[in-house]
Amino acid sequence: MKVIYNDGTVKECQKEEELHVMRHSAAHIMAEAIKRLFPDAKFAYGPATDKGFYYDVDLGEKKLSDADLMNIESEMKKIVKENQPIKPFTLTREEAVKYMSDEGEIYKVEHIGDLPEDAVISFYRQGEYTDMCVGPHMTYTKGLKAFKIVGQSGAYWKNDKNNKMLTRIKGIAFPSQQELDNYLTMLEEAEKRDHRKIGKEMGLFMMCDEAPGFPFFLPKGMALKNALIDYWREIHTREHYVEVSTPMIMNRRLWETSGHWDHYKDNMYSTVIDEETFCVKPMNCPGGVMVYRSEPHSYRELPMRVGELGLVHRHELKGALHGLFRVRCFTQDDAHIFMRREQITDEITNVVHLIDEVYTKFGFKYSIELSTRPDNSMGSDEDWEAATDGLKSALEKLGMPYTVNEGDGAFYGPKIDFHLEDSLGRTWQCGTIQLDFQMPLNFKLEYVDEKGERQRPIMIHRVCFGSIERFIGILTEHFVGKFPVWLAPTQVKVLLVSEKSAEYGQQVYESLRDAKVRVELDNRNEKVGYLIREAQTVERVPYMVIIGQKEVEDGTVSVRYRDTSKTETMTLEDFLNKIKTEIKDRV
Repeated sequence: MKVIYNDGTVKECQKEEELHVMRHSAAHIMAEAIKRLFPDAKFAYGPATDKGFYYDVDLGEKKLSDADLMNIESEMKKIVKENQPIKPFTLTREEAVKYMSDEGEIYKVEHIGDLPEDAVISFYRQGEYTDMCVGPHMTYTKGLKAFKIVGQSGAYWKNDKNNKMLTRIKGIAFPSQQELDNYLTMLEEAEKRDHRKIGKEMGLFMMCDEAPGFPFFLPKGMALKNALIDYWREIHTREHYVEVSTPMIMNRRLWETSGHWDHYKDNMYSTVIDEETFCVKPMNCPGGVMVYRSEPHSYRELPMRVGELGLVHRHELKGALHGLFRVRCFTQDDAHIFMRREQITDEITNVVHLIDEVYTKFGFKYSIELSTRPDNSMGSDEDWEAATDGLKSALEKLGMPYTVNEGDGAFYGPKIDFHLEDSLGRTWQCGTIQLDFQMPLNFKLEYVDEKGERQRPIMIHRVCFGSIERFIGILTEHFVGKFPVWLAPTQVKVLLVSEKSAEYGQQVYESLRDAKVRVELDNRNEKVGYLIREAQTVERVPYMVIIGQKEVEDGTVSVRYRDTSKTETMTLEDFLNKIKTEIKDRV
């Protein structure tokens, strides 16, 4: 595909750049369509994204309807058909300010004010629309082959909640109609899997206006959450972790020492107690450090693996909240490992094995990313180099492929991030391993080595699930609510054909409950076919045990499986043995 750069040069662009250029050009074409339909619109930012494009627009008091979005898409098709040439030109900073001011583009003028005094500003013109942009772009609008407007949302100007809320109009674009259709099919499937919809149907969790971003877990959701936590505790006990619980509120001085106050205070909730500022913890690590510091340690105790299922709170913008994926409080399955420098590689290797075991349990594939030192970091060059080399060494020892994400480490150390892939091919960053030389230094942590000398330990921060709430959302969509037996909120539903089978059905229910199976007895006066469909398709229960007169007479149970229409008759003892084995083996 030929593209035009802001100096007027036309070249064939690299294959990997084509989609970005096409989607960026789509944002300009959409802006022209919006301007035709809403002449008073004022434009902010309109970048390409991983799958498409968007533009943040000030429409005054106008609220867009679905019909408006369809009209914008139709107008875009007209602009594409017109095959308008796309031409660049440049202006000095002063000329650019006057040009954009004359056009009434107040956001572009403000953006120019953020640029250097000697900046030369580039623009692209197509038809009656001109946009300030560095490019490159397609040479003609007809190069946009397949696109669709997919929605709108609110977005603060410059992502600052103190600024005006703009309308973000979003679209997707692909090189061919077939690729667009495939993506739309995937979106439809994702909508069916939406954890918010499934969570409501299954009674897992709820949100309410009185607590935006703070999920309420209902009884069945707690059963699921506790099953995950039981699994977490089992594997961590096996790996010689100890578990602690640290306070939810600690004073500001602690967070200043840890470095979080300087780097994270805008996302922290705080309160005043006894005329002193206290912070609600956004992460667990300073509490874990205080546990370590509470008593002296010998080199013989290291590595010391300290786990915590800690509830943390972070101030997220209201517009960013999304079900369990983006919340304001969540449970981190944290662990902090305190160790000697020579133990770094082995400890990281052990954590990688543990995270791999967890993701394999749920059938997730994953990729690994090594994130290096960011601009706003703490610590010396030597410590950062040693920490980064330690992570690289562990990954290379394991023979695990990884990509490097330059400058995306935590402010106190580099990290390894695990990006898991779900059944729709979407990726989620969940597990992480962060190597930290800074916090042990800031808190003056020590241990006594074999020579009786005081040394500084090294610290690893790591999570497997990340946020347990978010992980439940991912699992819900991955399995479409059809959780494995060991994880299912309700593992068995006992269904009665008639009142005549009530007594025996009660006995079956109690036998399953006594065996610690999560079981429910449905004795409603409904046809059994309705009860089966509801249990199978709405509540997504793995096993339905159907009790009719024949089962009463024979002392058996008829077992119906979630994903089939077949039933199998067996003794209650055989069914108990079967399901207890599946729960124990977590299959």
